[in-house]
Amino acid sequence: MKKHRGELLRKGIYESGYPITKLAKRMGKSRKWIYLLFEKSNVSIDIMNEIGNIIQYDFFEDKILENNTKSYNEEFWKNKYLKLIEEFNAFLKNKNNSV
Repeated sequence: MKKHRGELLRKGIYESGYPITKLAKRMGKSRKWIYLLFEKSNVSIDIMNEIGNIIQYDFFEDKILENNTKSYNEEFWKNKYLKLIEEFNAFLKNKNNSV
């Protein structure tokens, strides 16, 4: 039985944890375009490969390539931490200026 490629894409993207917005931006497409792919049963192999390379997911083995999730999560938390430090420093600077 032939698998619905759009469903495979949806499942793989969500399992990888890669944000749809970021994926669309990297591909030069809209989020809507990505969501429309989920509805198509005959998504081209080239598009599936391109998305798989970006999100580090092998759609043909149906598994996440391990280092992507770890590196994405590390990057996410590092950026969140740096943003919080910057916001806190700005808060302290404003507090000191108002005293």
